[in-house]
This record gives sequence, C-alpha cells and structure tokens, in this order.
Amino acid sequence: MSGTDYSYDEQGQFFPIFILTVVGIVTVPLTYSVLKPSSDPGATAPRIKSDYKPEHADLIDAQRKAQRRKDRRMKRIITVVAGWAVMAFMTYLIVVTARTIPKIWNPYDILGISDSATEREIKSHYRKLSVLHHPDKARPDPTKNETLESLNDHWVEVTKAYKALTDEDIRNNFIQFGHPDGKQSFSIGIALPKFIISDGNGKYVILVYAALLGVLLPYLVGSWWYGTQRMSKEKVLIESANNLFREYEEDITEGGIISALSTGAEFQKVLTGEKAESGLGKLESRILAEGDAYTHAGGLSAKDVLKLEDLDGGVRRKALGLLWAYLGRVDLGDTSLDEAKLEAAPIAHALNSSFTAIALAFGTTAPILSSYLTAQNLMQAIPPGGSPLLQIPYFTPAIAKAIEGDAKTHLSLQLYMGLPEAYRKRLTIGKGLLTDSQYQTAMKVVRQFPRLHVEKGFFKVTGEKFIIPSSLVSLVVKGRFIPPGSENVPEVNELDLEDIDPEEDDLDAILGRAKKAGKGQKQPAEDKPVQPPLAYAPYFTKDYSPRWNVFLTDSKQGKIAVPPFTFTTFDKPIYDDNGKPTFNMQTLKAQFQAPPQAGHYTFVMHLICDSYIGFDTKMEVTLVVDDASKAEDFEGEDDISEPDEDSLAGQMHALKTGAPPPSKKKQKKPADDESSDEESNTEEEVDDTSETDTDTDEE
Repeated sequence: MSGTDYSYDEQGQFFPIFILTVVGIVTVPLTYSVLKPSSDPGATAPRIKSDYKPEHADLIDAQRKAQRRKDRRMKRIITVVAGWAVMAFMTYLIVVTARTIPKIWNPYDILGISDSATEREIKSHYRKLSVLHHPDKARPDPTKNETLESLNDHWVEVTKAYKALTDEDIRNNFIQFGHPDGKQSFSIGIALPKFIISDGNGKYVILVYAALLGVLLPYLVGSWWYGTQRMSKEKVLIESANNLFREYEEDITEGGIISALSTGAEFQKVLTGEKAESGLGKLESRILAEGDAYTHAGGLSAKDVLKLEDLDGGVRRKALGLLWAYLGRVDLGDTSLDEAKLEAAPIAHALNSSFTAIALAFGTTAPILSSYLTAQNLMQAIPPGGSPLLQIPYFTPAIAKAIEGDAKTHLSLQLYMGLPEAYRKRLTIGKGLLTDSQYQTAMKVVRQFPRLHVEKGFFKVTGEKFIIPSSLVSLVVKGRFIPPGSENVPEVNELDLEDIDPEEDDLDAILGRAKKAGKGQKQPAEDKPVQPPLAYAPYFTKDYSPRWNVFLTDSKQGKIAVPPFTFTTFDKPIYDDNGKPTFNMQTLKAQFQAPPQAGHYTFVMHLICDSYIGFDTKMEVTLVVDDASKAEDFEGEDDISEPDEDSLAGQMHALKTGAPPPSKKKQKKPADDESSDEESNTEEEVDDTSETDTDTDEE
C-alpha cells in the first residue's frame, strides 16, 4: 500500500512551535536593531548647559520630541513588543500542551517478548496468546471497554507480529519497509488544526497565502527597493538632488543657495493641499517688512527679494518664504505658520548637505564655502551676512546692532568676549538691551562654545624624513579648543606640536584608525574618541553634532586641491568633569597623494565648523616635495656603517683581517636634532618628525 496521507495537528502540539519560529525570525533581528547602540554621534554627546528659552520654545520643544520619537522608531518598538508577547504565549502553549508520542510498529512489543527470543520461543508464546486472545475464545470485557471489534483488531496485530518474525516473505517486508504489509503510505504532518484547512476553509487559506506571498511580500520588497533608489547618499530625494543640480552656479551666494534649497521635493510633503497657499500673503508681508538691523525683517537682499517675487505661487514660493522667516527669526503671528517655519529648517539643512556634495563634484571653491556658510546660518537661524553675536542667548538684531555701533564689519564672538569685562557690560546691559541676569546667562553659554583654535599645520609622510612625488602625505593640524572668553589659557607646549610616528607594526595608528580592544578586554578610556557637545542651536528643532571640515584649496585657480576630511570626534577630552575647558592639544590628520613632480606647492587650508559662525580658520600652508634621489641618498648614508666589535659581523671581520674592526662613529646630525639626542641618549629613540614642517600664517 502506498500513497500520501495528511496528518493534522488536532492536539495543538506543533502549531505553537510553527508560530514561535516564524515570529522569532522577524522579532529577534528587529530587537537587535532597536537595542543596538546608535551610530548617531548626537545620541551620546554631551550638551551645552543653558536655561535660555527662545521665542516659540513650546513649538520648538514639541518638534524636537516628535523628531526623537521618529528617531526611536516607535513603530519598530511596538512591533518588537508585540512579537515577544506572541512568542511568550506560544512558549506557554508548548509547555502546557500534553504531548502524544507516535508509536513505532514493533512486533516484539506487540507479542510481549524480548528482542533476543528464539523462533521456538516465539511460536510457543504465540500459542499461549492464541488461547487467550483468539476471537473464537476471547470474550469482550465491558469493564475494560472492550468490544468484539477491538478484540479482532488486536488479534490481527498479534498475527502480523508473529508472521513478521516467522514467515520469510512477511519478515522481508518488515526488514525492508518496517511493516509486515510492505511499503506504507507517506504521511505529511501539517502544523495546523484540521478545521482551518478542511470543511470548506481551504479556499481562505489559499487567499491568505496569496495575499502574503503575492501581494504583501512584493509590496514590502518593492517599497524598500524603490525607497532606496529614490534617496541619495545624503538622505534626500533624487528629485531634490536633480533640482539642486540645475540651480548650481559657479558664482552662487548664500542667498542663492537658500533659494535653491526651496526646490526640494521634501517641502511638498510638508506643504500639501491648502497649506501651499494659505497664509502666503501674510508670510511675505512679515518677512519683507522693515527690520531692526536689516532692510527687510527676514534678512533678504534686493536680489533675494527679486527671486522671491519672480516665483509663481505654490510650494516653492512658500517654502522660500518660510526659510527667510526662520533665518530672520520673524514672528509670523500664526501658530501654523510658525510651526511650518521651524519644520522647514531641518529639511533645508539636509538639502544643503546634498548641495555641498554637488559643489564638491564641480570642485570650485566659492560655492563650497558658500554651502558651508549656509549650513551655519541654518543651524543658528541667522540670515547671510548677519552678526555672529546673534548666536548668543537673548541677543536680537537690534541688540547686536547697538553693540557693534557704526562698524562696517560685524564683531566676532572672540572679539566681543575679548573686550574688557566692564566695557562689555556697559555695551550689553541697559534699557532696550539685556538685564544683568540675562547677561550672566549669556556669558555662561558662550564660554561653553567649542571653538577649535589652530596652532600649527604642516605636512609629513609617516616614517620618512622627506616627502617625495606621489607619496602618501598627511596634513597634520594641531589645535586646541579655546572657547570665547576663556581665561588663564596655558602657553603652547612645543612638544605637543610635534607628531610622533607610530610603531612600524601599529597598523591602526598608521592608518589613523582607533585601536580596538582585544577579546574580553575593555577599550582604554584614553583611546575612546571624545565627542564635542551638541551644537547650541536653540531655534533648530533637531539635535545635531558639529562637524569640522578640513580641506585645501588652490587660491590661484579657485579650485579644491584636497577634498574635505570631516571630523566629529577627537582624541583628547575637550572639557573636564566640571565643564571647564582642558586646552588639550588635538590632532587632526588628512591623508592624500603628493603631486607627481618635485617642487614647492602653496595651498590655502580651511578648517570650517558647520554649526557656528565665525569659528573658521583660513591659513596658507606650503608643501615641499623633494626629488626621490634626495631621499635615496639620505637612506644610503643612514644605513651603511662599520660593524661593531661585539657583533657577529665584527667577529667575522676580525677573523678575516686579523685586526679588530674600527669603532662605530656616530653620524653627525643637523643642529636642530642635537637637543633631542641629548635628551634621549640613543639614536633609536629620537622622535621622528617631518623636516618639511612649514610656518603657517593665519589670515
């Protein structure tokens, strides 16, 4: 007998296991994604302490909370919780459900004899059973719920077991197929109760499978695939990136970039339906009104006003108006408009990152610098050309103008905090200005701003004395975090300005990677990267970790020579446990390939922080590339020496010549290395620093 039988899980033994497995496949990876540490630096970075509450602080806080909920991925968390609840319930069912163990057909067990019984013992035992259980002799016992049919079935099984052990053909069937009747039907177990599939419910099961495999699965895969294809590397829509590409110009200014950002397709999701037109007239009347420190309250130039007026009504015109309202900190007198104004800033900031990438592809210096300045403006809610003093709490355009007076240029935070305390107070405190308590709060905040002051910049090749054509050069930038208004700043230790080469076998240090702790070991505290505090941007509705970009430009051609290297963490603590600056010397390194020809190359080094206005550094640096023959000559002089008397080579020399080898003469060194020899007393321990270090003039 052959065929296929289907057995259903009527007792519910396997159905919970099936559900537990399927749900676990989804829940466990989701749980890992929820619990794993965030890769976003802003998740663990410290914050600048401040009690200052800007205008519309309630709207700003509400949007920040909404952003945090979005970052926490609440839908994913709810799915994980539900998944674990289902898995716990299935585990409970598995534990409490009674198990039925299928019996394997065994003739010895049926006859009640041991596996070692002989054929004579089997026949003797069968005769005894026939006397007791043969249907002609046995009578049903009602107390044992026996019937004549059950007695017949039992005797049939006894007969089969007897023949399986004595009849040659039946015995062969049992040995080959495990049953005296030969090959049995193939049984398929289904981990579902029978009522779900049978009794007319099979069509519904087919519909469910069709919906899952034919509709839901393709939809999820398609949504994921097309979602990734719609987004650029900078996490903006490809459509938006294309629009920004079309807006790019070689002479574009910060105002032009603000206008270009309004083309982002992301604004269409925020300004849907009636939102694209509602309140547009009121919005434009507010930003184009006369301002306290600007011609227009929104900080627009005449060219920016023309661009705004040339646009047709719709999403782009309103998005551009909202951006200027945000930059000018204009009160729009309408809650929905103020909410939209605050919501537009993070969108524009992400779009500006995409514009920066486009500008870098073109390689022209001016648009790249304008994009970084636009990022600073968006972070601090200050229009292009606005005063850096507006980064200080409680400062308004009118207060900044009153402090700066009739000066043609704005006062930087460093210059303002460098004024004598009494004079600075007299400028800042008074009627229409700040109160004494507001002034004290403002000064505490400013003294926490992470301003990176560059002390030195130079080029070197790790482990080499000279830079030769096409070698891997490191631009080394040495600097300290000196917040504006810092007092008792220690003098620079000249040893901190040197860059000591790592050991030859320290691959992580050579490549600039952080050292990894061994298995079962904790990473030393001094090797952990140090995060700067989150950007102090009270009007920006998203937590953001500052980034410092270092790049080289060719001032003659107006082009990028070395693309930006971005730094978000540092190697030494910036503040101590009490929040005071440590003034530790920080080291930034950017590696690039040297020019293919020897010569002197003068670049302009830019160090730009994308979160604060006026903290940028611009200086000239000179790269000296020597001919390869010079390095080869130096290596030849340095490597060839007479053998020492105590060395194996010295003993061989003595055997050959019969005279002791000459004593090793100490090689003369340049004058600037003599002091290091006296300190270390050994040539091998001298710290190797590049001889191509050049003086840098900060502009």
